[in-house]
Amino acid sequence: MRAIVVRTVGGPEALELVDVPVPATAAGQVRVRVEAAAVNPVDAATRSGNLLSAGLMSPREVIGLGRDVAGRVDEVGPGVTAFSPGDRVIGVRDRLDLSLGTYAEFVVLDATAVAPAPAGLSAVEAATLPLNGLTALQALDLLDPEPGATLLVTGAAGAVGGYAVELAALRGLRVVASAAAGDEAFVRAAGARWFVPRSADLAEAVRALVPGGVDAALDAAVVGIRALGAVRNRGAFVSVVGGAAPVPLRGITVAQQWIAADADALARLSSLAGTGQLTVRVADTLPLHEAAQAHRRLAEGGIRGRLVLVP
Repeated sequence: MRAIVVRTVGGPEALELVDVPVPATAAGQVRVRVEAAAVNPVDAATRSGNLLSAGLMSPREVIGLGRDVAGRVDEVGPGVTAFSPGDRVIGVRDRLDLSLGTYAEFVVLDATAVAPAPAGLSAVEAATLPLNGLTALQALDLLDPEPGATLLVTGAAGAVGGYAVELAALRGLRVVASAAAGDEAFVRAAGARWFVPRSADLAEAVRALVPGGVDAALDAAVVGIRALGAVRNRGAFVSVVGGAAPVPLRGITVAQQWIAADADALARLSSLAGTGQLTVRVADTLPLHEAAQAHRRLAEGGIRGRLVLVP
């Protein structure tokens, strides 16, 4: 099969299209014929060597790329009863220390990292959900605010932030969304009660809307201390997308969210997306062999939704 790998970390040109054997399944695993794989910032951080230098990966001769996948089950390993060949599924690769990722024609995942695909959505649309949706969901679970609580979401128009706003609104939270001025309509439609342009003094602007500060913050834009200033004393703060968490000033509980594959949570997200309660956004599609071009476009910024590779 064809796959995209990295042998020497670097820029987009470091991505290589190679021919490798189709991976075999072991007990508890499924093999998915990839129909679509989303391109995420963590893929660029993997390719560039930033994750290696940060100690988040061990050195490898060959590094696989890609975390998100949508496709059909091709083979099930011993002990797998929840899926059968031909099933439409989505999945997420939460391990970084592997030589093959979802930028490939086939990928093997633990069955606990796979869920039925959203009804009514194409594979390209579905591939944008797993990593970013799970990150948002698990960050909200970590914050654990009560219904009616106030929540700041930074990067609210991004892939993680957009899901976070919608999921928070579904939980009955009152959301302050921070994003670019041109994204106000989108985040309000997603369920935000208030909007703060990212160019504003974040803490002061939020406190003008919510006196005393919000109960919690989900920092998808990784602005750190600027967002912490918007949180009330003894509130809660979660940083996502691998950003460094600020010092827990004023008794605020501070944590970092790292993605963990969870089939049950992924199935809930899939159901919400299939019924239109979560908005999947595709920026563009490119063939697998143009993965380097996708990474160049990602680095240019300004993309709303995800670029998706199609084998």
